[in-house]
Amino acid sequence: MAADLQAKYQKLAQEYSKLRAQNQVLKKAVVDEQGQGTSLKEELKMKDQCVRKLQQEMDSLTFRNQQLAKRVELLQEELVTTEAKGKKNKQKNADPPSQMNQQLQSVFDEDLQNKIEENERLHKQVQEAQEKHRQIETELRERLVVLERDTMQHHAVVDGLKQKYMDTIEKLQNDKANLEVKSHSLEREAKECRLRTEECQQQLKNIHADLSSRLDQSTSIIQEKIPFNDRRFAEYNTLDVPVHDRRHQLKARDLNGQALAFVRDLVGALLNLHTYTEQRIQIYPIDSATDTISPLNQKFSEYLHENAAYVRPLEEGMLHLFESITEETVTTLETTVKLKPFSDVFTSYVCFLKKILPYQLKSLEEECECSLCTANLQARNMELQSDMQKMTAAFEKLQVYISLLTLPSTTPEMLLQTNHNVVFTQLAACLHSLHDVMKDISKHYSQKVSLEQELPTITQKLKNTNDCILSSVVALSNVTGKVGTFFSNNLDFFTAPSVYGSRVGMGIIDPLAAECMLENKKKAAAYIKSLKKSCPGSVPYEEALANRRTILSSTESREGLSQQVQQSQEKIAKLEQEKEHWMLEAQLAKIKLEKENQRLTELESQLKTTFTGPVPSIGSIQENGAIAKIEELQLVERDSSEPVRCTSLVGMLTTSIINNEIPDAESREQLIKSHYMMRVAELTSQLQIADSKSVHFFAECRALVKRLALAEKSRETFSEEIKVANQNVVRLQDELTTTKRSYEDQLSMMSDHLCSMNETLSKQREEIDSLRMGSKGNAKKNRGR
Repeated sequence: MAADLQAKYQKLAQEYSKLRAQNQVLKKAVVDEQGQGTSLKEELKMKDQCVRKLQQEMDSLTFRNQQLAKRVELLQEELVTTEAKGKKNKQKNADPPSQMNQQLQSVFDEDLQNKIEENERLHKQVQEAQEKHRQIETELRERLVVLERDTMQHHAVVDGLKQKYMDTIEKLQNDKANLEVKSHSLEREAKECRLRTEECQQQLKNIHADLSSRLDQSTSIIQEKIPFNDRRFAEYNTLDVPVHDRRHQLKARDLNGQALAFVRDLVGALLNLHTYTEQRIQIYPIDSATDTISPLNQKFSEYLHENAAYVRPLEEGMLHLFESITEETVTTLETTVKLKPFSDVFTSYVCFLKKILPYQLKSLEEECECSLCTANLQARNMELQSDMQKMTAAFEKLQVYISLLTLPSTTPEMLLQTNHNVVFTQLAACLHSLHDVMKDISKHYSQKVSLEQELPTITQKLKNTNDCILSSVVALSNVTGKVGTFFSNNLDFFTAPSVYGSRVGMGIIDPLAAECMLENKKKAAAYIKSLKKSCPGSVPYEEALANRRTILSSTESREGLSQQVQQSQEKIAKLEQEKEHWMLEAQLAKIKLEKENQRLTELESQLKTTFTGPVPSIGSIQENGAIAKIEELQLVERDSSEPVRCTSLVGMLTTSIINNEIPDAESREQLIKSHYMMRVAELTSQLQIADSKSVHFFAECRALVKRLALAEKSRETFSEEIKVANQNVVRLQDELTTTKRSYEDQLSMMSDHLCSMNETLSKQREEIDSLRMGSKGNAKKNRGR
């Protein structure tokens, strides 16, 4: 089900991205079409203005032509009249008419010249106007073709989008049917939830009524029974005992226990890292077994040898802090006094890291200067140098924030309560940065180890040491990651205001006041316990007087009795010491007696065998040994009769050699010793094997527990991711419906816009045709004129 939902979600996301890209393309096309339409409108306006100007010029020319035509008619009439008069006066004066004719001819010639020039100018203007009209017409036709092509493309895109929308609508309808089925099931669950909510509301009403009645009762008791309640002075409020929050204390102790486990793992990882680093310095680049290492590495090795003195106190400091947090105390930053020793120990460890940092950097440089060091290995060493500097800086930053957390319990005026949340958040960020640094170190060191294993002169000891260092670095990375996640997960608890620190009227809490408050809390608890105890029965007055007399009489002899008791105790101690001494002496004597009896029986049996002859069960080799022993005994009897001291497992025994004794005690004791030593070695080896198996099984069990916890966490995260995915699917379906509606609206708007564009184009065509017709008519008129 989750895979199907994820596939549907991916398909819907892809379709949504495609539709979104197509929507952007269509928006751009619509904007371009709008720009082109506006440009065409402006051009049409310009053309209209030109046509109007031409029409005005044509009107003015026609008017001028009419005036000229009238003038020509008048001139013709005048010519006719003059001709008639000329005919009459021909006889009278022959010369004057000729002069008049010449003047009239010159006037006509000038008018004709002017008309010819005007006609030429008008023909030129008409030709220019026709050429401009043709150019505009060709441009408009080309634009019209381009626009028709664009409209066809847009229609094709719109048809494709409509088809896709129809497909998506079908899919959404199917999903809608499925969702309707789910909605019916959810409605049933909602009905059940409503019934439950009604029941809960009824219970809530009952509880509210009960609590309101209790509140009225308690307020009446407070008003009647508590005459004094003063909180004006903050110094006195800090001494007041807060309400005991058992849940907060248990949570604080639990978290401190988890922190103690993390610190133990951190201490183990740091110890392994420093120890194996010291072992590596003794091996590489110069083996101390064959040659002397450099003075720098010697000094570095000496400093690393002291790592336990700085690392192990971290675990002890955290253990003391864990022991100081109990169920009866009040755990706040002002009352955790044991945090200061842990901070001091951590500061000393940071100083240790600062002290060994330059030696570590120089040691890596010395490895780079080695003849077998390649370029890649030098690059890894340089990366490790920067990582070590970052690690030291991260530990130093962590130490600063831990020392800030110790200020409320030592000098509270240096850190206000409003800044506690900031310090905790910065501490969590610092832990995460330390985890990142340790991950980089593990990555770079693993690359370095892989490069070093390719070297021809690497030894098996160096390989094992590198593997140990790499495992310790990985463990350190895992521990820092766990600490960072633990701190960030519980950051709300750390930053939550405490019952003691967030009370009304409290300013800066003095550590002495916090200590006094804890003492007052203990006294109050003891007082409550004493109140719960049943009171003893009262003693009569006469009996009390008699008891007083006996007490007074007994006090006189108290000193003497105490001296007698001390003397008797001293005597008892001396007698017990003597008793133990004599018990030991008796045990030693018994052991010596048993050994002497055993020796005597063995010597008697050996003497019997030597004097009576060979026994069938004894071989020739044993006979020769017995004869040699007898000869040695005879030599010893002849030479000396001094006492001989024999050693045994019990102690020292001084004996004198008798005639029938053989000095074989040392050999027997050596055999017994060797037998028991072999037996002890076998038992110790078996014990070691059993211990190793138990440790292995414990590690496996611990790993399985961790895997189980991780599996449960992953299951929870997967369930949360499934919920989030379902919510995203619902959200995307809603978005699809909204986008579908918006696209439909946009398509309708685009269709309307295209229709309007077609209408405007048709109008422009009609106007162009009318302009063409008008221009042709004007041209014909001009030609006729």
